[in-house]
Amino acid sequence: MLDLSADKPNTAEASRDEAPTRLRPAPLIDPFQRAITYLRLSVTDRCDFRCAYCMAEDMQFLPKRDLLTLEELDRLCGVFVDRGVRKLRITGGEPLVRRDIMQLFRRLSRHLKSGALDELTLTTNGSQLARFAPELADLGVRRINVSLDTLDAQKFKAITRRGDLAVVLAGIEAAQKAGIKVKINAVALKGVNEDEIAPMLVWAHERAMDMTLIEVMPLGEIDGDRTDQFLPLSVARERLAERFTLTPLPDRTGGPARYVRVEETGGRLGFITPLTHNFCESCNRVRLTCTGKLYMCLGQEDAADLRAALRASPDDALVTRAVVEAISRKPKGHDFVIERARPAAVPRHMSVTGG
Repeated sequence: MLDLSADKPNTAEASRDEAPTRLRPAPLIDPFQRAITYLRLSVTDRCDFRCAYCMAEDMQFLPKRDLLTLEELDRLCGVFVDRGVRKLRITGGEPLVRRDIMQLFRRLSRHLKSGALDELTLTTNGSQLARFAPELADLGVRRINVSLDTLDAQKFKAITRRGDLAVVLAGIEAAQKAGIKVKINAVALKGVNEDEIAPMLVWAHERAMDMTLIEVMPLGEIDGDRTDQFLPLSVARERLAERFTLTPLPDRTGGPARYVRVEETGGRLGFITPLTHNFCESCNRVRLTCTGKLYMCLGQEDAADLRAALRASPDDALVTRAVVEAISRKPKGHDFVIERARPAAVPRHMSVTGG
């Protein structure tokens, strides 16, 4: 009799082979077939600066009782990661002024360790970086964006209304020392810092930092008129091209910036142009506020209230359904127009939505 025992699989192995593979939930796809892989999470609307293009000097911030807890923010992030989000950016306001914020970073770092998340990062004004940079690096934060519009200490004080340039520069140095790659974000302001763009570019590239220029966005009422602040980046780019060789690059970092290589410095320069060049065609991101509102577009008011779903049940089924339904309403693009900046095209401030 022919012995077939050698051809029979081990029972334990067979059971493992026959067990159904646990499938990940379907990714989040919007009506225009764009996969949503990038979540920007605002953990607070508060900031220790009052940048003139971003906020009114006498800001009324949200009552702290209205904010989601760190545990709730972590839970919401988990829902997005489970549905295919691969990049998570922590924003504010100034995210590092939120009490116990490192507890949230510690919780979220588990997604990096599991491989579910490719990147955990943040945008900051740099005021608290010297304090937190080493721990951020230990938790897997590999690169950050620092908002910095001038290297002139007096001008910096005027723009931020209360910031100290030396403190921010020390924070950048601490981040680099900890092994974190820093990118400088500068808002181009007509008549304020337009003559500094080239020197700042050289300064950043000499220190191995990329730089991105951003147009003023008509979000929230401020004390002045944004039409007075608006410098088209097409103009800034033309001026830079008179001094530098700018070679277009295909590089994308998950955000809306278009990049060039500055041949004379060897560094990268990005342009974020919501007003002169709509950047929406490949939008892969949504924004979640510290109160649980999900904005599918920075330049639209439509939002989904995830806090209600989150608190209605300890199970994630309700909030997942709310997220999927919200993504089904994501628009093709924003409709920012600088001429409508008074009143603001969008009434909420950037600090509410997440910078």
